[in-house]
Formats: sequence, C-alpha cells, structure tokens
Amino acid sequence: MRSGGTWTARRGGTVVHTGTDMRAAVQAAIGSLTSGRTSKERVVVRGSGSISANSRISLPSYTVLDVCGTIDVTGSGSGDQAPVYSRGTRDIEVQNLSVTGTPLYGVFLRNVQNVVLGQIDMRLSGGLGVRIDNRGDTSQWTRNVRIDNVHVSGASSHAVETYGVDGLTVGTVTARDVGESGLLLNQTVNATVGKVDAENAGTGTGYAAFRMANRNGRIGSSYATNIRVGEVVARGGGRGVFCVSESGGATIDRISLSGTGNNAILIENCYNVNLAAQSGTVTGGGEIRLAARTEFANNRDITVQNLTVTNSSIRESPCGENTTFRNNRLVNSSQSVC
Repeated sequence: MRSGGTWTARRGGTVVHTGTDMRAAVQAAIGSLTSGRTSKERVVVRGSGSISANSRISLPSYTVLDVCGTIDVTGSGSGDQAPVYSRGTRDIEVQNLSVTGTPLYGVFLRNVQNVVLGQIDMRLSGGLGVRIDNRGDTSQWTRNVRIDNVHVSGASSHAVETYGVDGLTVGTVTARDVGESGLLLNQTVNATVGKVDAENAGTGTGYAAFRMANRNGRIGSSYATNIRVGEVVARGGGRGVFCVSESGGATIDRISLSGTGNNAILIENCYNVNLAAQSGTVTGGGEIRLAARTEFANNRDITVQNLTVTNSSIRESPCGENTTFRNNRLVNSSQSVC
C-alpha cells in the first residue's frame, strides 16, 4: 500500500517492508507468502507508482497478483524485463493490471502452466504488451493459458503474442495504434479467441490485426481445426488477417476489415483455414490474397466464404489445392481465382 511517497507491505498484521520503491515493496509482499505452497495466495497492490524498465516483479508458482492502481514504467532496459514476469512456474494469476510508460514487455511469461490474466490495460509509449511463450525450453509447451480482456495502445511491437502454447482461451484483445500485430499466435494449438479488435495495428508493415505464423495450429503433422476465432475487426493499420509459414487448422466466424494499408487478408502457405464461416465484410484497403512462397508446400483446404467485398479484390496466385470460394458478394470489386 502506498501512503505519500512510502510503500508498506503487510502480511496480516505484520509489516514485511517499507520504503519508497514500488517494485521492492511488491516483491517483498510476494516473498512473504507461504513458502512451498501448493495453492494460490494473493497479493493486492493498493496505489500507483513507477518501476524501471530494466527491472521486474517476479511471480513464483501459486501466486495471484491484483494491482489496484497503475504501474508506470520508466527509462530503458534490455532482455526479458517486465513489470509482471514469471518463468518456469505454474498456477499464476494477474487479476487486474494497468501499465503505462515504456516497458520492454508489459507482461512476460515463459514456460508456464495454468495462467489466468484477467483485466489488463496498457497505455504504452513503446515495447510489447503481453508475451507468453515456451522459448526457455522448447521441448515443453506452455499450457493452459486464459486471457480475459486485454487493451493495449501505443506499443511499438505486438499487443499480445504467444509462441509454443498448448491450450489458449482469449476473451477480447483490443489493440490501438500498436506497431505490429494486435494478436499474434506462433506455434500455438488448441486456441479459442472471442474477438480481436484492432485500429491502426502494424501501420506501414506486413503485420496484421490477427496473425498466425510458425506452424500455428499444426498438431503433429496435421491441421485439424483447433484454432477458433469468433471475430476479427481491423480498421486501418497493416493487414487485417494474415496466415503464414505452415499455419492453419483455423476457422474465423466473423470478419470486419476496412482501410488496411496492406492486404486485407493474406493466406500464404497455410492449410485448412475457413474464413468468415458466418459472415464478413472487407471494405477498401488491400486485396484478399492467397499466395505461396516456394520454400513451403502450397496452400491447401482454404475456404473463403460469406464475404461482402467492396472496393477491393480477391486474388489467388499460385493456385492452391482444394480452395473454395463460396457465397462472396463483390461490390465494385474484382476476383481472379483458380
């Protein structure tokens, strides 16, 4: 708890830390929890303060953090620093978190299991919002991750990025004026996403409101549907939807894309992707493009359907295998497909 310029950490009636350093106080509170615990214990942070971009608050296993205030990240740093960090842990939860300033990452979680991120709000001036991966030990998946609602603005990189996650449930990712993707899934399987809502995500780049890359959705050597997205909204920015580098196994129910500076949709070397399973609109911006690089197998089992395409185009080149275009309405738009 902050009072004036002093932070006081208490466990019950016992004071475990006092001082002017927010990070030190929060870390001391976490350190005062039961050693060796096998059920979650919670730390509540009451008050706002600042921490250095070159430092972090580390969460051990079975820890819940609830920040009733804002963490402002100042200065610069390097490496995997973040105001909320955890690695090689299980059963961690961040119920509420607001971050401003210039973090390298707002939240950085590596090789973790059973994670819940609740209400996360980041109004940044650089950095990446939420990164969850398994890159410390790629032989082990990060497993069972739930993200309820994340709002990220002003990041210079992605709003939310995963790599090497098995079991992901996302409510809503809201991205505003971020430098790269709104939601980027790399090598992630068994994922359900409610909504990606992006404005000006990846402006001037090839990144997208929603991007899948690096064999995302590939289980073993196959691409049964395991990535399910309710809705993707993109206004401006780079691309709207981008699937690349042997990804797939995905269905997106609803699509609403307008004014993207790059392709509205780009499907490149992907397999079993169903776009606009329920409905979709693409207005202006770049074309809807099915393409392929020579180093990977061509597109296969791609369905583009139920779209109203206005002032744009649909183009497939080269011809994929088992591509379906169905129930698309073209308004002042062209189509060149196989």
